[in-house]
Amino acid sequence: MFGFTLLVAALVLGAAPAAAQHFVPGTEDVPLMRELAPVEGSDLVFDKPEGRIIEASARGKVTKAAVRSFYASTLPQLGWKASGESWTRETERLHLDFAGRDGDLWVTFTLLPK
Repeated sequence: MFGFTLLVAALVLGAAPAAAQHFVPGTEDVPLMRELAPVEGSDLVFDKPEGRIIEASARGKVTKAAVRSFYASTLPQLGWKASGESWTRETERLHLDFAGRDGDLWVTFTLLPK
């Protein structure tokens, strides 16, 4: 199942499976929009019995609308379901927070157990 998820993520990102390296820092299964670059040192990862806790940030010259559109079309293909401003899948919840302004946007990804 995990290998299939990576393959789907690679296809969604438009890359060959061997080149699929664009994921939110700290994850191997949440794609990072190409226009976003990880903010070095921003990722925080905890593995708990209840599930993983990850917080990571990325920045880019994009708009909130473009980011929302990318994840609205990408995440459902990976099993995520929209739930307001968050996404849920199996036992996890993903939330995106925005800072900055369109054209210089900072996106923080928070992944928590449900």
